[in-house]
Amino acid sequence: MSAAVPELKQISRVEAMRLGPGWSHSCHAMLYAANPGQLFGRIPMRFSVLMQMRFDGLLGFPGGFVDRRFWSLEDGLNRVLDLGLGCLRLTEADYLSSHLTEGPHRVVAHLYARQLTLEQLHAVEISAVHSRDHGLEVGPLPGPRPPPRGLALALQRWVLGLVRVPLYTQKDRVGGFPNFLSNAFISTAKYQLLFALKVLNMMPEEKLAEAVAAATEKQKKALEKLLPSSS
Repeated sequence: MSAAVPELKQISRVEAMRLGPGWSHSCHAMLYAANPGQLFGRIPMRFSVLMQMRFDGLLGFPGGFVDRRFWSLEDGLNRVLDLGLGCLRLTEADYLSSHLTEGPHRVVAHLYARQLTLEQLHAVEISAVHSRDHGLEVGPLPGPRPPPRGLALALQRWVLGLVRVPLYTQKDRVGGFPNFLSNAFISTAKYQLLFALKVLNMMPEEKLAEAVAAATEKQKKALEKLLPSSS
């Protein structure tokens, strides 16, 4: 993908289902819609993609960990989506990818993607605002035994609200998507976003690379301002 966004090992759904009990499964959903609008009447919007801002300040996709002792991947994902987004159910047909994550925990991250109309996407945003726990930091979902304590955020709702990913770049080559990428993302969310935009042909690969490079440069300059000069 990029030196700034390390590659993750992709495996098939079948391979993921064969992983032993030592592996945990996270399922997240990317909802998007074609957007014919123009910013300032001249910059094409291309698509509208939904992500969410968490209470810890990290961006991610709606979803969470699924305990496969009790639910299928889709049932577990839909259980979380129902509480946060309302009447929306994804199926195996919406499955996009599975990647093995890096870190101390053995996690396989599954991503689902569904294209909606712009009107349907807006309805999801409205439904999310009216969900029971919108804007509240609450604990684990009710139901069968919770996942292991080692996965502290498993199946929890720690969400401030939905945001739309700006899939455009302004004249300064920083405003828009590069600025968005300079934010902090939870776990595999940034990689999954770039991966989905590429494989779904929502943004040319060279434009993705340019945006990642611009975001990395912005973060580097911001860090240099924070660190004391060595001279």
